Amino acid sequence: MLPFDAVTLSTERLTLRSWTEADVPALFEIYSHPEVMRYWSSPPLGELSEASQKLIGIQEGYRTRTGLQLAIERRSDNIVVGACALHDFHFPSRRAEIGYALGRPFWGVGYMQEALTALIKYSFEMLDLNRLEADIDPRNQASAKTLEKLGFQKEGHLHERWIVSGEISDTWFYGLLQRNWRERSGAV
Repeated sequence: MLPFDAVTLSTERLTLRSWTEADVPALFEIYSHPEVMRYWSSPPLGELSEASQKLIGIQEGYRTRTGLQLAIERRSDNIVVGACALHDFHFPSRRAEIGYALGRPFWGVGYMQEALTALIKYSFEMLDLNRLEADIDPRNQASAKTLEKLGFQKEGHLHERWIVSGEISDTWFYGLLQRNWRERSGAV
């Protein structure tokens, strides 16, 4: 199995790859934008140094195999448009949580659907995970729509789960099983 920092996935328009020091400005651009972070479980980054700290955490996740966060890079011009991740692994149960963020200028053109399809395929085929989970703010209808298009099922509603910058929000939990993904994708 590849080390997490060596994972590279390709789609028609995108490359999903590990984050590097050169990506700190892109990391900051994505995670500091108030609209991108509107429904996130943490506030937007305020300074470039916070993006550098975030990169250190991402790289620690690669090293310890506790997190696989990938930059989503557009193949046509090598611009980083977003991020997707697997985290909160529970390897004995073969499950992880999936997360994602797309830079504001790149909304509405299907990049996240394309990237997450590749990450899910990798999760089930290469990591042999049995289950993926997602935790979203119910007000984030775009995220709910993305998950549902990918075959995730809404499994629960937790009231007042997050408090971010003084704002209380609920959580919808979604799940996707490997067998359901295989049935949807026609894989055996």
